[in-house]
Amino acid sequence: MKLNYQDKVVLVTGGTKGIGAGIAQEYLGAGAKVVVCGRKAPDTLPQCDGNSAVFVACDVRDLNSIDEMFSFIEQEFGRLDVLVNNAGGSPFAMADTVSPRFHESILRLNLIAPLNVAQRANQLMQTQEQGSSIIFIGSISALRASPGTAAYGAAKAGILSLVQSLAVEWAPKVRVTAVSPGLVKTDQSYLHYGDDEGIAAVSKTIPAGRMAEPEDIGKACVYLSSEHCLYASGCNLLLNGGGEMPAFLAASGVN
Repeated sequence: MKLNYQDKVVLVTGGTKGIGAGIAQEYLGAGAKVVVCGRKAPDTLPQCDGNSAVFVACDVRDLNSIDEMFSFIEQEFGRLDVLVNNAGGSPFAMADTVSPRFHESILRLNLIAPLNVAQRANQLMQTQEQGSSIIFIGSISALRASPGTAAYGAAKAGILSLVQSLAVEWAPKVRVTAVSPGLVKTDQSYLHYGDDEGIAAVSKTIPAGRMAEPEDIGKACVYLSSEHCLYASGCNLLLNGGGEMPAFLAASGVN
């Protein structure tokens, strides 16, 4: 199955590093024109087969910055076929000790900002003849306890609800879906899982025997927004390598 994104324009928020860079690279490999955004220009941009992403400086928490980014996309390309709402994240912090302002900032980055970006993308997409796709990058944290990142997990749970509602409101021109990764190995993995030994130990708890790589998430996005998946809307694709080993199996000493 050949996924051809020739002449398609794709925006990946937070697409300069980590999961976002992996997503951008997969769309570039499929022939798309890819725009990535971040607060600061990276040293290197995602590229594949001689195609390089275009960088736009944007703080997705700022409405004026979002408008400037979309003005650039409209002027430079005249259209937008796919938005991958990827920008987000959270440091490890216990909910009882951080300030209310910290919780608000995490919710703003991981729930309000993606909604604002999607709203602006939809305005452009609804004017186009061909249908378009918006993908929200969710998280396993929305579907199970998320100790140390409680506000982040709550925000991602909100994303899954948002996807269902927007899929109804913006149909049939725009399809809205979510991709929810489990544990992903990136340059920032050590912040949550420790050194290589810690990452290896955590990987053993996953049936697939490893964490996801950013390109695993990218390949799923490329498929989900393609013409081969036109009936997918309002749904969540969970990519977790089979889940996480139940704690009782290690604790029981039986079987």
